[in-house]
Amino acid sequence: MVKTKLTVISNFIFLGFIHYPKAESPIFELHWLMYLVTLLGNIILISITILDSCLHTPMYFLLSNLSFLDIWYTSSVLTVMLADFISGKNTISFPGCATQMSLAMGSTECVLLSMIAYDRYVAISNPWKYPIIMNKKVCVQVAAGSWVTGSLTTLVETMSVLHQPLCGNSIIDHFTCEILAVLKLVCVGTSKVQLITLVISVFLLPVSVLLICISHVFILCNILRITSVDGRSKAISTCAAHLTVVGLSSGTCLSTYLKPSAVGSQEIDKFIALVYAGLTSMLNPIIYSLRNKEVKAAVKKLLSRNALCALLIHSTK
Repeated sequence: MVKTKLTVISNFIFLGFIHYPKAESPIFELHWLMYLVTLLGNIILISITILDSCLHTPMYFLLSNLSFLDIWYTSSVLTVMLADFISGKNTISFPGCATQMSLAMGSTECVLLSMIAYDRYVAISNPWKYPIIMNKKVCVQVAAGSWVTGSLTTLVETMSVLHQPLCGNSIIDHFTCEILAVLKLVCVGTSKVQLITLVISVFLLPVSVLLICISHVFILCNILRITSVDGRSKAISTCAAHLTVVGLSSGTCLSTYLKPSAVGSQEIDKFIALVYAGLTSMLNPIIYSLRNKEVKAAVKKLLSRNALCALLIHSTK
């Protein structure tokens, strides 16, 4: 089956934002900036988590996995879109499309965000038991489980779509090889594939959102017991920021994968995908990590250490 499709379709053509020619340049410039900020923020977080022993904690271990995932996903999506805009070709090979689909591991993000919320709940509600509950072995198992879950669900969805006959139609009404956009090229019944996608989405998205909300409800209950007004307001602000990012990320996924197929337009789905690929990946390190005192202190320590090394090297010359 795959060999037949490869002989019929060797390349796919992205329509992108062809219906909005005036918006293409602003979209390119905005998402190029977002991609650079995403790379910078996530690389900084991963680097300081590795280099600073004070950040060798379960929370920052999970956040480092989330940062790596953000770099992974945005690089697979935005670099292709930005390169297509520069070259003007708007094409991708069949293997490239299959690879891009297999790299979109939203399930991994769902599991990681759920466990980060649970980690904060345990740290605030049971600080004495926290080192026992969230020990190193548990953290490694959680991280490995999130990546395995994402890999398996993405593989199932990708194979279920690409094993369908595409009938020679190679035009994808999207800027990336998004599963539902590629599924529209299939010329036979897609109810079985849609059911697989729906089951995976229903199992992961609402469940993860529910766990995150429950965790934050318990966290807020503990925050309200804080006597310091400043401490309480800062904690509530942090929780609100976390829920905003989760709501933005989960809302875009829910609106794409769980809405009825007849509702909305493909153009809306494209802009929703842009928000998910660009904005949420950029905000994750800013909201979850770079605002924290520990991270700020680690960055200052790293910068001062590098400045001192540079000064010593310069003085020895």
